[in-house]
Amino acid sequence: MTSLVGLAGTGTLLRFALRRDRLQIPVWVAVNTLMVLSMPNTLENLYGTAADRADLRRQMDTNASLRALIGPVFDDSLGALTAWRVGVYAAALAGVTSLLIVVRHTRDEEESGRAELIASGAVGRRASLSAALLAAGVANAALALLVTAGLAGRGAAGAAALGLGLAGAGMLFATTAAIVAQLTESARLARGLTAAVLGAAFVLRAAGDSAEDDGSSVLTWLSPLGWLENLRAFADERWWVLGLFAVAVAVQAAVAYGLAGRRDVGMSFLPTRPGPASGRLGSAAALAWRLQRGGVLGWSVGFFLAGVVYGGLTEGAADLVADNDRAREIFERMGGQSGLTEAFLAAMIGMLGLVATLYVVASVLRLYGEETKGWAEPVLACAVGRLRWAAGHLLIAFGGSALIMLLAGLGFVAGHGKEAGPILAACLVQLPAVWVVGGLAVLLYGTAPRLAPAAWGVAGAVLLIGWIGPALDVPQAVLDLSPFGHLPKLPGGEMGWGPVGVLTAVAVALVGGGLAGLRRRDMTT
Repeated sequence: MTSLVGLAGTGTLLRFALRRDRLQIPVWVAVNTLMVLSMPNTLENLYGTAADRADLRRQMDTNASLRALIGPVFDDSLGALTAWRVGVYAAALAGVTSLLIVVRHTRDEEESGRAELIASGAVGRRASLSAALLAAGVANAALALLVTAGLAGRGAAGAAALGLGLAGAGMLFATTAAIVAQLTESARLARGLTAAVLGAAFVLRAAGDSAEDDGSSVLTWLSPLGWLENLRAFADERWWVLGLFAVAVAVQAAVAYGLAGRRDVGMSFLPTRPGPASGRLGSAAALAWRLQRGGVLGWSVGFFLAGVVYGGLTEGAADLVADNDRAREIFERMGGQSGLTEAFLAAMIGMLGLVATLYVVASVLRLYGEETKGWAEPVLACAVGRLRWAAGHLLIAFGGSALIMLLAGLGFVAGHGKEAGPILAACLVQLPAVWVVGGLAVLLYGTAPRLAPAAWGVAGAVLLIGWIGPALDVPQAVLDLSPFGHLPKLPGGEMGWGPVGVLTAVAVALVGGGLAGLRRRDMTT
């Protein structure tokens, strides 16, 4: 009876959560589903015969660096190759979606004060946590059903195994986020720590797969992403691996519920550092740096390491696709036709440029979070104007994007061991396109703050066009919808200053329009 009282109001809160996420959940699920379901046809175009697919499997068995990036191949059927090519990344995306949903409806609600208001009604102590986990469950169930239905033609058992594995990975990181949300008082820190756990899982899997070609490494089994590999969808499925996901989810959920029942609303188990803050906070820019420095550091380290990894893979990847005309055509479409090695470098640098749009949008929308949570009001009550306040955060957003791309370039140089100048230029030339997406986020925030979160949709669309578009052979007109479609293909290609200048001017105009709107509108209360 006591446990049922603790869950009172869960249904109402679940409906409210699903209504609030009526755009985010469908978009994230659709993107993940499209990524998975588009892969069989792409692979069929790349490796159209059984001999081609068997040769790919033999090459992967001897290429430790690419196994670290993607994982081992267990069978040469199109279904098995689909699970190999996108399984780990789809599971990681499901994990990101789940952790965002759970933190949004738990720690974010407490941080804003809404959870305390809701708790004053006939709502159980664990109802908010239950609603958040159920919302994540709805998203993962939808992903599992769509993937299973979409791949059923390749083999019903393999499709079900992959769909359930992706849902299991998503729910595992959802319950991880539920635990972290009880431990820390900051929603931003909760997201960061859970994302760090996800990153650690990827690193463990990569280290294990580089050492063994059959997924048998202890390091691989220590990672939930490694469990998905060892489920072996479309390759004599190991159904018992799903039990690992079920046990882990159940244990972590029990821990989260236990912690939730032992703390007050708004409190945490990890104490926050008491003030006053150390160092100088004499300007709005200094405060913005203090608030965002953790994110800048995390993105910087991640981009540098990604550059090292992709740089080290360059020669091996070029050798892998050298004899495949279709694969070579995709890389050349993404990275130019100056040579396969240069095309691969340009394609990978372009991918990091696409990911950098997520950083710039997150950093710009910190303004939106500061305003809606009421934290901007005390700052603006001092001798600080709106433009000075916004400029501090925008400096971190746009300057930080330049920093992480520069560090990515240094990582490529360290991993590839070639001349630094062309690679650094290729990284920095991505910035005008990144800034256009960031400028659009500024424009939405400044002129229509309610629409500011839609900037995530723009960044997602740009990422989807750049990532999947070339593989699906979409028309050039579609690729040109993204600002990245107008950039010169460096290294190896010719530098085109015209498009770079136009994109930079567009970014400046968007930022200017957003700041003008911010100066004239009322602040959110």
